[in-house]
Amino acid sequence: MIWHLIAAVFAGLAAAGIGLLLRTLSAKRLPKWIVPVFGGLGMLSYQIYTEYSWFEHKQQQLPASAEVVASQTSSAVWRPWTFAFPITKEFTVIDRDSVRMSESTPPVAEFMLYHFERHHADVVTPQAYVLNCRSREMLPLDSETNEPDVEAMRTLRRDSGIYTFICNA
Repeated sequence: MIWHLIAAVFAGLAAAGIGLLLRTLSAKRLPKWIVPVFGGLGMLSYQIYTEYSWFEHKQQQLPASAEVVASQTSSAVWRPWTFAFPITKEFTVIDRDSVRMSESTPPVAEFMLYHFERHHADVVTPQAYVLNCRSREMLPLDSETNEPDVEAMRTLRRDSGIYTFICNA
């Protein structure tokens, strides 16, 4: 977080320097306020860039065996440009190496699901699941006892990224 603040300050200083250079090259015909405006635009541009590049940056950090199965975008009033171009704030990943298919009928898969969220500090939530490929029922496993939590069971849609990745692979 501190590195983003430092980078934003330096982006603002660099942009303000460009504004100052333009003012000097124009023989001071440009108004004085051009320098702080360029500085503010530089910091804003850096912030927008980091928000939009977060998803791709995190994908590059994932191992080759990880597959993104779902992502969620959002918009905010204080970021009006996000209504035209929504920002990816969350995504879900399955690690291929963690998928264990049973030989039983119906096929049952046990796997790890990782949910990433962008906040001031990134949040990663790992959770083990069991998925019945015939009924599309997915049960989370308790992290301590490894027992299925029947009350948290949910049924996936046929076009769900998780169901498609696990059962149609």
